[in-house]
Amino acid sequence: MATRIGLISDIHATPEPLREALGALANAEVATILCAGDIAGYGPDLESTVELLVGSDVRSILGNHDLWWLADQQSEKGGPVADYMDQLPLVAELEIEGCRIVMVHGSPPASVMEGIKLLDEDGEMVDELRDHWRGQLEGFAADVLVVGHTHQVYSEKMAGILVVNPGSTLFNHTCAILTLPEMEVTFLPIGGSKPEPAWNWGMQYRR
Repeated sequence: MATRIGLISDIHATPEPLREALGALANAEVATILCAGDIAGYGPDLESTVELLVGSDVRSILGNHDLWWLADQQSEKGGPVADYMDQLPLVAELEIEGCRIVMVHGSPPASVMEGIKLLDEDGEMVDELRDHWRGQLEGFAADVLVVGHTHQVYSEKMAGILVVNPGSTLFNHTCAILTLPEMEVTFLPIGGSKPEPAWNWGMQYRR
């Protein structure tokens, strides 16, 4: 029997798109939800964002904005948000339906800053970028690699690995469902906004 895994990323302390993504994934009856980092940054409401993640038992990792947020909190006394963020790993590894899934915010083995960018500003695949990352991923031990960071939406087989970026719930207006063992990926639009396959700062908050 197939197992559906929900994928989200780059929430950026904005709970409403996250809430809509979690609702869509719940309606799809996913078995679990993975978040590829950048819970913090840009948005106004990290506390509500974390509450939603905890309430839906989302398995998350750290992104660069999360590390920066934690660094800013070093002089503070903590609290539930800091406690939650402090226990998150840089990398998550799990096996589902015989498939080894690795999740990292940027790129393996544990980068939060070097993202796997494959698309141009129009959302079209760039062959040179794909070839570069195919070489970089050669020999990496995973069946599925889940990433975030670049605010791009794609599912691409490279070096024998299915690489999936579900996009940012805030900027791309997307989340994804990974179906195993079929290795199929479905992208879901959220928030009533047109999905942006490749978001960049020139677009600002197109919502």
